[in-house]
Amino acid sequence: MTQPRHPHRHPRMWRWRRNPLRRPSDRLQAWVTLVLAIAVLTTAPAAMFAAGDSAHRHYRSTAEHEVRTRTQHPATLTHNTPRHPEPGSDEAKEARYPAPVRYTDRHGHTRTGKTAVEPGLPAGRTVLVWTDTEGRLTRPPLTTEQIRNHTMGWALLAFLAVPLTGLAVHAATSRLMDRHHLARWDTAWARTAPHWNTHL
Repeated sequence: MTQPRHPHRHPRMWRWRRNPLRRPSDRLQAWVTLVLAIAVLTTAPAAMFAAGDSAHRHYRSTAEHEVRTRTQHPATLTHNTPRHPEPGSDEAKEARYPAPVRYTDRHGHTRTGKTAVEPGLPAGRTVLVWTDTEGRLTRPPLTTEQIRNHTMGWALLAFLAVPLTGLAVHAATSRLMDRHHLARWDTAWARTAPHWNTHL
């Protein structure tokens, strides 16, 4: 006759059920798993918000500093830029090429350098470049969108780091438990083996 099933008794929950084969270490491992799960669920959101807030304040401060210390100047292309991808294509709208330019810095000195420009521009074309306090070419100040993207990236990394750390701790704990079980089995077999050999 088929025994009735108990759907509420999940195989993974055997460490929580009373049975003669359950060892104290099994119950300890079950508690470790539960504590780690609760820690991950409560810590991950907090870590995400903390990292996001810290990153947002950092990049916002960086952007404000860049706005104060960087200036825009006209510059002249000294060489043609490549025409590929084809002008007018979607790729061309996003593509930027490093091109040599000549410009005058805030101190009135004529300088040369390379900056990213659109494809297909002829030599002699005027483009705008950003320079720092020393007159060196640099990138534009961080935009609001860039600040938001950086902030979301760090928040996501912090959120993922918590469960990954929890899994690593759980794996290390399980491995230590397994070694402990194997050591006890070896000890028990060392005591039992002579009796088995006597009856063979």
